[in-house]
Order: sequence, then structure tokens, then C-alpha cells
Amino acid sequence: MMRHMQSSKLLKMIILALMGTISLALLFLNFPLPFLPPFLKVDFSEVPALIASFIFSPIAGVIVIAIKNALYLLFGFGEPVGVAANFVAGIMFVLPVSLLYHKYKNVKSIVSGLVVGTIVMAIGMSVINYFVLLPLYAIIMGIEEYKSVEVVRQIVVIGVLPFNVIKGIIVGVLFIPLFNKMHKWIEQERSNFAA
Repeated sequence: MMRHMQSSKLLKMIILALMGTISLALLFLNFPLPFLPPFLKVDFSEVPALIASFIFSPIAGVIVIAIKNALYLLFGFGEPVGVAANFVAGIMFVLPVSLLYHKYKNVKSIVSGLVVGTIVMAIGMSVINYFVLLPLYAIIMGIEEYKSVEVVRQIVVIGVLPFNVIKGIIVGVLFIPLFNKMHKWIEQERSNFAA
């Protein structure tokens, strides 16, 4: 019994590490949206976090997001402010979806979660960018125009807010058919780890 629990925990850690690594790889498959600032890029790195959160728990999704961002920072691909932004945005998006899924366990709850997650991420990241991230960029990166309240407001209203809405929609549209294909496997894995 004890050995089974230890091997189950080890397997769970391996799966989360693997999901975090896949998430990192997906982070590099990004693309900008033509009508938004070029530093805002859509990627699908939240998908492995969603899958992990469905199999295990909402916290597992947060762990996958943390692994992805830790690796991204560790290998020198990004700077701390951008990595922190990605981490917070990922949590804001993944948690509502996984919490609703664990409560109702159906496709309708996933769709509702994706809508709620998109709204939370869009509003949350707008507020955080306005009050914290863009002013931090102004200080750390020495970007003078980010010291202007009007410029920051414009970036948030015509950049950050629509970007996060569009990203949430794109990831959601991709994730629902993927979930439909993986649903049986996810449920099987969930029951294996619950046993």
C-alpha cells in the first residue's frame, strides 16, 4: 500500500514535470496578432496545464504553469517581469476552468470555465499591467513612454485587454475539441490516481 502511494506520487511528479516541459515547448510556438502590439503573442502553453488540472487538481495546473515559467527563466529566454506576467495570466485562465470542471465534470462546465477564465484573465491582466507590470517595465527596462499614464492606459485598453480576450477565445476553441478527443483518457487517468 505504502509502495503504491509512493510510486503514484512519483508518477504524478513525472507527469507534471513532463506537462511543464511540453508547456514550455508550446510557449515557443507563438504568434502576434496583426492589429495589436508585437510584444503580445498568442501561444497554447496553458493547454498542458488544463489537462494536468483535470487529471489531478487545480493546483496541478498551477504547478505546470510554474514549471514552464521557471524553465523559461532558468534557460534565459525571458526577463522576470514578462515571466511573472505569463505566470499570473496562466493562473487566472486555468484556475476557473479547472475549478468548474472538478465541480461539474462535463463539457458545459469547461465552456463556462473558459469564458470565466478569459474574462478573469482579460480584466485581471489589464489591472495588473496598468498598476504594476508596465510601471515596472518603465523602471527596469528604462522605457520612458511607459512612465506616461496616458500611454499606459492606451496600451492596456487597445492592447492588453483585447489581446487577452482574443487569446482566451483562441485557446478555448482549440481546447474543446482536444478535450473531446482526450476525455476518456483524462477520466481514466483521473480514476487511476484516485484509486
